[in-house]
Amino acid sequence: MNIISLLTPKDKTFYLDSKATIRQALEKYDYHKFTVVPLIDKEGHYVSTLSEGDILRYIKNNCNFDLDLAESQSVDFIDKYRPYKALDISSSIQEVIKLSFEQNFIPMVDDRGMYIGIIKRKGIIRYFYERFKKQSKL
Repeated sequence: MNIISLLTPKDKTFYLDSKATIRQALEKYDYHKFTVVPLIDKEGHYVSTLSEGDILRYIKNNCNFDLDLAESQSVDFIDKYRPYKALDISSSIQEVIKLSFEQNFIPMVDDRGMYIGIIKRKGIIRYFYERFKKQSKL
């Protein structure tokens, strides 16, 4: 199996610039309804992931937090509780499946570390379910 068939390309994913402000991140979370998103630097390299929980912990731990700070503080300063690991597009399906046990999606990068998209756990399950359905009809 070629894992490229499971890839949701970058232009069809939601991600944040690693220098986005906290307010920009909050507005995008609110609009898109995602809970974890990849962070990408200006060149397009995968940096990490940021979760709503990461932002909430940051706000809780900064008692003087206000909207002015949210507009000036970039998300790259927020500690990541459980950043998602990225895999190279040449990774094996076994590596993808193993990592999908721990992550809802797997950020995928090319051989330069450039973010190219994600593989969703849902897509992996769907692939094997469809394969199972075909085999059980025999």
